[in-house]
Amino acid sequence: MAGERTEIQKELKKELEKDRYEHTLGVMYTAGCLAMRYDCDMDQAMMAGLLHDCAKCIPNEKKLKLCKKYDIALTQTEIDNPFLIHAKLGAFLAAEKYHVTDPEICHAIKVHTTGAPDMNLLDKIIFIADYMEPNRNKAPNLAEIRTLAFKDLDQALMRILEDTLGYLANGDKKDSIDPMTRETYEYYTERNHYESDIERNGEAGI
Repeated sequence: MAGERTEIQKELKKELEKDRYEHTLGVMYTAGCLAMRYDCDMDQAMMAGLLHDCAKCIPNEKKLKLCKKYDIALTQTEIDNPFLIHAKLGAFLAAEKYHVTDPEICHAIKVHTTGAPDMNLLDKIIFIADYMEPNRNKAPNLAEIRTLAFKDLDQALMRILEDTLGYLANGDKKDSIDPMTRETYEYYTERNHYESDIERNGEAGI
């Protein structure tokens, strides 16, 4: 897979804007580091990291046309905010254009912006790597999240979702909150409460 990754990297360097390409490499290497930490397949993580934004620099109007052409289902929120489409379209292009046959890689690309309930390890790694890679400098609580990511992946995931929803809820960004992001946050909040209750009851000998 390393050879394929090198070839794809060359293609992406031509297609992505400079800052987006540098971000892409940051996500790829951060995903590789998290994969080593949590015993995830490193080749999978780095390939998903490399391709996660492969559709990002496509103009929004073209994104919509491509989704219509290839029957990629979109929510009303995505139609109203086409910049959100790149994850779903990117998963499609990873398979069709870059010949990725691993469904787990494509799924991680698909959910890397909104998350999803009950994500697998690779999904979580790409979601978190995208948020905290070294070139990021504007997201809130980055230092804390970067530390937390190597201690407790689920807690880092929760903190990112919480901060993202808090950021989008302010100002004129409320309408761009994808319902899946809120659904993901509610799922992990409920699960965290459930697991905490079990732990407390266990310690109390109940």
